[in-house]
Amino acid sequence: MVRLFLLLSILLLTACDNNSAPPPQQQPTFGDKPSESIVEYSFGVHPLHNPKQLLDIYGPLVDYLNQHLTGIVLKLEASRNYAVFEEKLYSRQFAFALPNPYQTIESESKGYRIFGKMSDDENFRGIILVRKDSGIQVVADLKGKKISYPAPTAVAAAMLPQYYLHTHGLDVNKDVENVYAGSQESSIMNVYLKTTVAGATWPIPWKNFQKDQPDKVKELEVKWETTNLPNNALVVRDDIAPEIVSKVAELLFTLHTQPAGQAILARIPVSKLEVAQHETYEPTRTFLKTFATTVRPIVP
Repeated sequence: MVRLFLLLSILLLTACDNNSAPPPQQQPTFGDKPSESIVEYSFGVHPLHNPKQLLDIYGPLVDYLNQHLTGIVLKLEASRNYAVFEEKLYSRQFAFALPNPYQTIESESKGYRIFGKMSDDENFRGIILVRKDSGIQVVADLKGKKISYPAPTAVAAAMLPQYYLHTHGLDVNKDVENVYAGSQESSIMNVYLKTTVAGATWPIPWKNFQKDQPDKVKELEVKWETTNLPNNALVVRDDIAPEIVSKVAELLFTLHTQPAGQAILARIPVSKLEVAQHETYEPTRTFLKTFATTVRPIVP
């Protein structure tokens, strides 16, 4: 009788334990299609703008690409200055990138391939800004003064302007103090704030500055413009599958044919993106050789 009582007690306790810990709920599943793994690829854009503006302008482009791609997703990556971007690019951290022409040529030796570019080459030129009240009239007036640029490796906004000054009688290594401000906007703002007497940039950042800072623009003027070179390139790392590159390239090169794409391009602003290859940048290679031998060494 005692054994029976103990057995019944054990059974009752076991039942209580089971009731106090109900089995976990099963989560519902939908459909019979197996889930696909999504591969992420970074898309780096060189510092055409400060990081926030760059994300605002190029974010819609990457969003558009992701809406039309399957199996992969692109992640836009901004860098706070040219040096950081170049470190990432040359260490192959980007799958896709939009570097400037100098960075483009350097990236080829790191295993990147040129597959496209921004159009409107006539806009890839340097402009030199001064304040309207600066009294600067001719290049010689800049002697002994400070001039701002985004970075030493900026082609349109540093090398082309410095080459222009060089060909107009100014030794940029001795006659002026070069201030590398880190971004296009910073180069412009240095002039506005009178930190520098002149500042270099190129038409796209200047147009955006005119739109965003109309009150400040009233006090500035474009004093000189340089000749132009092929515009910024699109490059891809050599380990990215050709079919993926083809999908991305097709979307990029047809943007201008779609209303949504036209709106995206207008924000940059550029009329379209187009096919390019190694040979496209031969004029840039020639210029860089001339610049390095006659103006200054090209170092970050």
